[in-house]
Amino acid sequence: MNKIKLNKNNSLSLKKGFEKFIRQCEIKDLSQYTIEYYKNSYKYLKKYMKLQDIEPSDFMVDAIDKEFLNNFLYWLKSNYNMNNITINTRLRGIRAIFYYLMKNGYINEFKIELLKTEKKIKETYSENEIKRLLERPDINNCNFAHYRNWVIVNFLLGTAVRSRTLTNLKIKDINLEEAQVHLKVIKSKRHQLLPLSRSLVKILIEYLEYRDGDKEDYLFCTNYGKRLKSSSLNSAIRRYNHSRNVQKTSIHMFRHTFAKLWILNGGDAFRLQKILGHSDMTMVRNYVNMYNKDLEKDFNKLNPLEGFNTDGEYINI
Repeated sequence: MNKIKLNKNNSLSLKKGFEKFIRQCEIKDLSQYTIEYYKNSYKYLKKYMKLQDIEPSDFMVDAIDKEFLNNFLYWLKSNYNMNNITINTRLRGIRAIFYYLMKNGYINEFKIELLKTEKKIKETYSENEIKRLLERPDINNCNFAHYRNWVIVNFLLGTAVRSRTLTNLKIKDINLEEAQVHLKVIKSKRHQLLPLSRSLVKILIEYLEYRDGDKEDYLFCTNYGKRLKSSSLNSAIRRYNHSRNVQKTSIHMFRHTFAKLWILNGGDAFRLQKILGHSDMTMVRNYVNMYNKDLEKDFNKLNPLEGFNTDGEYINI
């Protein structure tokens, strides 16, 4: 591995450059989650330099180039046994930092490409598993936590919200008359009004009567009425799924399941993008590509051409 070059002529160190980058993130009001992600990515850069007895405060950013980045990526792969998918997770954070420095003239511009990876099909809950998870519990013979978890599973499958969004929902965010939920804590930091299905509205009407809370209370709470934290939610869903003989326990998998079933049921991609809260169509296209084999199911039954005979007359299929 080539030795890192130091350039004392440039007054901006990597440490100062990163501080400027984080300050810009805060000015842009990025979420704390995103900022922590960038900080964690930066930690790997610091570890890389420490092995070569260099402090980020001594390393001048104009020494960063394609060769520096390639050496860093090689170090990640060699020392942490990371696959390309994991390396790309780190690289996205590093790329954001470096592109900020390029944009502001501290680094000569060069293109930073993600490593090639084989796209894996995102796992979803099967039809059988969904049936077991959605089977209605006997409200008179189960405790609050089990009933609440059943409602949560219905909510996750019916809205595709992320766990952080769900745990921050308050009762006042649910508008049963308009069949809408007001999402205030989402990844994009933009508020979003999301429709609620008829089935979910009925479930929430009953749950809110059972829950018996004030408008400012959290929608999904602990046995003591406190906010259900993400870690507690993960544990609760794991126990609930296992109690229904479902070994998969991922909360985010409900989101993937929603996307898959939306596509297979003929839902349009533009509305799916809005529901999922994505800023562009990239992830939606990935969903379509991932589940293209499933699209072959009942293809003849759904294909418009099969509705006509050879004389062009419409027939009942």
